[in-house]
Amino acid sequence: MFQIDDLCGLAESYLDQSQVREIYRAYLFGAQAHAGQIRKSGEPYIQHPVQVAYILGQMRLDAPTIVAAILHDVIEDTENSKTQVAEAFGKEVAELVDGVSKLTQISFESKAEAQAESFRKMMLAMAKDLRVILVKLADRMHNMRTLGFLAPDKRRQIARETLDIYAPIANRLGLYAVQTELEDLGFQALYPMRHRVLASEVKKARGHRKQVIKKIETAMKRRLRQEELSGKVVGREKHLYSLYQKMRAKELSFTEVLDVYAFRINVDSPDTCYRALGAVHNLYKPVPGKFKDYIALPKSNGYQSLHTSLFGPFGVPIEVQIRTNEMHAVAEAGIAAHWLYKSRDGGANTAQQRAREWVKELLEMQKQAGDSLEFLENVKVDLFPREVYVFTPAGDIMELPRGATAVDLAYAVHTDVGNTCIAVKIDGRYAPVRSQLNSGQTVEVVTAPWGRPNATWLDFVITGKARAGIRNYLKNLRAGEARELGQRLLTQALATQSQILDDISQDRIDQVLKTFARPNLDALLEEIGLGKRLPILVARHLVEPEISDRGAETTLAVTEGETYPPAASPVTRKTGEADGINAPLYISETEGMVVNFGRCCYPIPGDPIVGYVSTGRGLVIHGAGCHNIADYSHRPENWVDVAWEPKVDGEFPVGIRVDTVNQKGVLAIVASAISDMGANIENVSMESRDELSATLAFEVGVRGRLHLAQILRRLRGINHVTRIARARG
Repeated sequence: MFQIDDLCGLAESYLDQSQVREIYRAYLFGAQAHAGQIRKSGEPYIQHPVQVAYILGQMRLDAPTIVAAILHDVIEDTENSKTQVAEAFGKEVAELVDGVSKLTQISFESKAEAQAESFRKMMLAMAKDLRVILVKLADRMHNMRTLGFLAPDKRRQIARETLDIYAPIANRLGLYAVQTELEDLGFQALYPMRHRVLASEVKKARGHRKQVIKKIETAMKRRLRQEELSGKVVGREKHLYSLYQKMRAKELSFTEVLDVYAFRINVDSPDTCYRALGAVHNLYKPVPGKFKDYIALPKSNGYQSLHTSLFGPFGVPIEVQIRTNEMHAVAEAGIAAHWLYKSRDGGANTAQQRAREWVKELLEMQKQAGDSLEFLENVKVDLFPREVYVFTPAGDIMELPRGATAVDLAYAVHTDVGNTCIAVKIDGRYAPVRSQLNSGQTVEVVTAPWGRPNATWLDFVITGKARAGIRNYLKNLRAGEARELGQRLLTQALATQSQILDDISQDRIDQVLKTFARPNLDALLEEIGLGKRLPILVARHLVEPEISDRGAETTLAVTEGETYPPAASPVTRKTGEADGINAPLYISETEGMVVNFGRCCYPIPGDPIVGYVSTGRGLVIHGAGCHNIADYSHRPENWVDVAWEPKVDGEFPVGIRVDTVNQKGVLAIVASAISDMGANIENVSMESRDELSATLAFEVGVRGRLHLAQILRRLRGINHVTRIARARG
């Protein structure tokens, strides 16, 4: 059984005696706190945190981190509080322990929400101190090593979480050794049969490959000596999960993947890296297009190396990585290299600098995320980058994940740039903002003060920062528009009571806010605009004190009722006759997120219209003759009298059904005629009724009934058209 003496012996190799004594004191504290607790393996619980501390000791982490690792479950699983830990071991250790602890004191609606919120808490703690994530990764590593003692379904759940979140985080922080172990342990737990077969095949093949590896290794060493270059050449093996992923992604057999021989060359300086590259290219022919310079352009986790592929002896494919010893230390240990191989000036290494930049982006994402589940989704998206490098007009290099679009770049520059992006130039030419970017392109983002994100951008952006920025802007925009609509609806409802909002006392407003449990008037107006609160009921509360005095229970009952207050059916009510008062709500444009137009009837300016307040959607506009109106007639209190503004801006979608002679080119002729009339075709479909006739269904944007009439008149003049009708859904 692992003993505390092993940990202290390891700590003595690089820490002061006083620090080692503090580690032992933490062990005594933790052992007492966890007394009587047993793990599934049957070991005393204290064995787990000591093992976690030993993993961090192998990374040569500082004493506070080792102490925090020993105590990392004390707040979560024992009676000890953060305050007690701080009193015993200081604020620094207490903050580290608290950062790793799950949120167990708060009740959540679902387990997924609880896990997501705990993850969010941990990432925020990591933003303050990167050592938090190192403790958590070591904790996960030891849990994965002892996973066999858990039930199969629990094993699979933890393994999936490890492969989806924790191994990618280790990769993002440059912790290669941690990443590979987590991936292989996760692979073994999630797919035990596949892991067993693959491990067996690798073991069999290893003997046959030794001679080839030795021959190539000897040839490379000889060539480096001839060029008077000193370097260490090592044949390396891909780990099992990497082999498995490559087989799946490229649909290769095991022998095809294993036929690739991999080598690493470690040298003394970046200059020697490039000279060594020339040497191996002279030894074996390079494969065109397979060279990558991660020294000039480091990966997002700080990784630096030269990668090249060669045609080896007898046509054997060879992969070679060339890097300095310092780069190798960072490649293996990532941010932990700061403690493993401390630089003379004590400054942060490349991996740490990149990690802090990523953490800064995480902080921005969490501020914009609606909830912890959305934040976790954004982080997951951000954890799988394969880099693309593009240039700004000023010559700066921007690094993005593969598949990133121009909008992703705009948000990578700055959230405000993304929010005001209206166009993009790629290599000097205008291109769609959804264009995917390729390495080497020069990209210019065009902005304007009036620009704003489009909800459709969420369909193609791939970075977490872009998704969070767009969602946050649209959420705030929707809230602002909802408040504005709510004010208009409430003003109209108060008019039916011969009142205006300015005449109602602040005491009365405060009483109504208390009744509805809203913090301020803006929040109440937003609920009205989103259809969550009926404007007529709020108006009644504002002008009739006795209603408000009945309390929230009455309010809820009234809101859910079917016939209060009495009102005429929307089918028979005339526009502008709201309870006898001429006060319609004017609809002025297509823009907005809380004023929607029914796709069942496609109302356009000039059509008689009615409005329905729908929960969550805001105000929905229907044509007065829409067949769906009858479905809503049992909720007359949800109807609002609406009318078109005399001058309406924008385009409104409308359906046009065109019956034609079925012959070649007829779709192009009709579409061209619609376009010539200044109408934008948003959607089109064609259906052949028989050999002689076909039906074309268009959705086009028009400015109103007059514009639609002009389009229909133009279509009637086409010889091949036999019948035209406006589609009503």
